[in-house]
Order: sequence, then C-alpha cells, then structure tokens
Amino acid sequence: MNSLLLLQALVAAGAGLLLNLTPCVLPAVPLKVRAVLREAGERRIVRLASAALFTAGSVLFFGGLGLATALLQWRWGVLFQSQPLLIALSALLAALAVLNFSGRSLPLPNALVTLRGRHLFEPFFSGLVSALLSTPCTGPLLGGVLVFAVTQPLANILVIFVAIGLGLAAPYVVLILRPSLLKRLPRAGAWTTVIQQSFGWLLLAAALFYAQSVLPAVWIAPLWIALLVAVLGWAVVTLWRATERSARTAALFVGATAAALGYFGSGLSQSAETAIAWQPLHAADVAALPTLGRPALVEFTADWCINCKVLEKTTYEDKTVVAALKRAGAVALRVDLTRPNPVLEHLLALHGGVGLPFAIVLDQKGREVQTLSGLFTSATLVQALDKTLNQENSP
Repeated sequence: MNSLLLLQALVAAGAGLLLNLTPCVLPAVPLKVRAVLREAGERRIVRLASAALFTAGSVLFFGGLGLATALLQWRWGVLFQSQPLLIALSALLAALAVLNFSGRSLPLPNALVTLRGRHLFEPFFSGLVSALLSTPCTGPLLGGVLVFAVTQPLANILVIFVAIGLGLAAPYVVLILRPSLLKRLPRAGAWTTVIQQSFGWLLLAAALFYAQSVLPAVWIAPLWIALLVAVLGWAVVTLWRATERSARTAALFVGATAAALGYFGSGLSQSAETAIAWQPLHAADVAALPTLGRPALVEFTADWCINCKVLEKTTYEDKTVVAALKRAGAVALRVDLTRPNPVLEHLLALHGGVGLPFAIVLDQKGREVQTLSGLFTSATLVQALDKTLNQENSP
C-alpha cells in the first residue's frame, strides 16, 4: 500500500468515525446500543466474537458498496433512490420497532437457535443494517474521501470503503470489548426501560421517514401527527405510572424532545425573516443557469436524506442566511434527487458533488463561487453568498 493510499485510508476511517456524529445515523442508534448492551455481561471470548461479527457486517456492506461504486459508478446514497429498497427498509425498521417494544430478539430458524446462531447473527445483522442506515448522507471529511476514491482503481476503492466501514464500527466495537466503560453511566434502573422503549419510537419514526418517499403526499402529515400524538401519549402515561424519579425524568425528556421536533418540523417556527422562497430546479432548467442574470443558491436534497432535512430546518432557516440572499439578490433553487435523474445528477457531479447534502453558490453569470458539502453552518453559507457581491463587476 503506497503512502498516499494509506493516508487516504486513515482519513476514510476518520470520516467513518465522524459519521457516527451526524443525524443520518440516528435510526441506527437503537441497533448499536442493543448490540453493546447485549454483550455487556458475556465472557471475553463471546464479546470478541460479537465485536468481530459487528465489524464484519459493517465492512461487508461497505465493501459491496465500494465494488458497486467502482464497477457501476454509483454515487454515495444512490441505493436510497430505489423504491423497493425504501419499502423493504421501512418494513424492517417497523418490525424492529415492534420487537423493541416487546423486548424480543430477532426471530431465527430453530436450527440456528439450537446452535446459538442468534448470538452470531444479531451482531452481524446490527453491523450490516447500521452501515446501510449511515449512507443516505455524507459527513465531515467524507466528501473529500469519496472524491479521491472515485478516481482510483478497484483495489484502492475497496480499501477506502472498507476503512470507512471500520471507522463507523469502531466506537461500538470498543464498547463491546470494554463494557467497563459503560460503568460511568448512571446505574441501570426503571429509566433504562423508558429509554429502551423510546428507541422503539425512534425506529418507527425512521420507518416513516423512509416510507414518505414512496407514500402518497396526502398521507405524510397525518401519519407524522399520529406518531407524535402516540409518542406524547406514551410519555404522559409513562410519567403518570412511573414510581422512580429517574423514570419520570426520562419520560419527560423523551416527550419534550418529541414535542420540540414536532414543533420545528411542522414549520410553525418559521417567519418572514427565516423563510426562503425555494424554486424547484428541473432538468430542463439546467441549461438556463448561466442566463439567470443574478446569483443563485442551488441546494441538492432528497426526501430520504436526514442531514438535508436538518440543514433545511437550521442553516437554511437562519435569518442571517435569508438576509444574505436578499442582499446578494440571489434566487434559491432546490434540486430534488429523491428519484434518479441523470441530468440533475450530472449537474451535481459537474461541481464535485459525490453525495448529499450539497449546495452550490453561483454568480450572476452562472459561474461557481463556492460549493458546500455535508453539514455546514449558516456563517459559511453567508460568507459564500457575500462573495457574489464582490464578483458582480468581474469579467
């Protein structure tokens, strides 16, 4: 392995590690926590096997994704443009939520149960699904890693993608191997049952999030409202029945978090100072970008991109961003990549985009001023928009 590839592999492992900190991996948290807690009381040899299997699941997925990237020129996140995958993933997450509420393990054939197959299968399954759930969005460092990877031969691409899988799995492998690190957490009690049940609601929310890409639009809002009401109802009942202060605190925390997410997700927090008048950018409009005669902010997003939704409810709703758009006289254009679109995907690739979220700031002549990848701050976007003011008189 040459020094450049080794360096990129280390950066890729770091990018995989940092991917754990992005909102996109939230649906995988219950699976990872379950994998860690399930092994906490086991013998060292069992924990070692579980850690290896969890890592194998993550590496197998990323190895396959790297192979598809090399041979089929897949973009990061392209799997989620498949409706059958979204339907299957939503059904899987809903089933896992039901199992979580019931406290049951994954159902396996009797032969595997007899051979202690559950102890072998569950950590591998958790690593595999957790890796899948991490790939709709890019995170810190990952964009640069992917830009480098797609220019490399097959063997190098596989090394880089495997490194991402290793980095993603690393924190949970450490916790599986060293459960003593969990002793710093408060002692288990009634509150842990409340948190475990709340993971079921998180899995249901993830199932609905991915399902909304394939469901009729008129169903989406009622389903989210029904889920929010169900979570708040559960929190109230749990709060009422709880006899320990820790359990009541946990229920109150979960309920308050759900209420806050519902409030911000509903758009009720928006005002004229924080609302951007987005216009859809269709494939037929791409050729007209250089003739707009004004700067443009082009956002690439998708219904299945959690990080995109976070940006749209934070950075893009910051009043300083709205003010910068008005100051620059810029138009806000939104590119929807929920479904495959070769023209729009080519526009993304033309500006160096390898995944979502991604944004481009263009000047009045359609020239690229700056690109922004992954999660970025409002200050970064304001700075990019202000650059267009300095280029108004440039040739």
